Amino acid sequence: MLPAAARLRRSEDFRVVLRRGSRAGRRRLVVHALTTDPSVAADAVQFDNTVPVARAGFVVSKAVGNSVVRHRVTRRLRHLVSARLGTLPAGTSLVVRALPPSSTASSAELGSDLDAALRRLGLLTSHRPAGDVPRPTRPADAAPDHGSAV
Repeated sequence: MLPAAARLRRSEDFRVVLRRGSRAGRRRLVVHALTTDPSVAADAVQFDNTVPVARAGFVVSKAVGNSVVRHRVTRRLRHLVSARLGTLPAGTSLVVRALPPSSTASSAELGSDLDAALRRLGLLTSHRPAGDVPRPTRPADAAPDHGSAV
């Protein structure tokens, strides 16, 4: 779950990012990003005396699928973006727009598309975030592991 301060909520915020931000498209998603000048972000202290954090919003239309599919895609994207928000410059606003192929994509595929788009926008270094370590997979012809050590 994204913290409340890290979410884009108002339609005006989405509109500004979509119109003035830069865009990087991939097969399954499009990332729109608007980065404020770091010196302006440091000077723009919010009402509770904190520096503005990176924020994100998601657009998943009915073209992606029914409500169950759309919510699953949104949950996956929210999890992937939350792991990367700490690496983005303060004051950055992202809008992640899911495309129809995202409905059948795995989280790993969505993550690789998100990383590629963020790298293209110059917002992500080439290394993978610490919390996003791929699990080792078992070969398909291996016997099932039932957890017994015998």
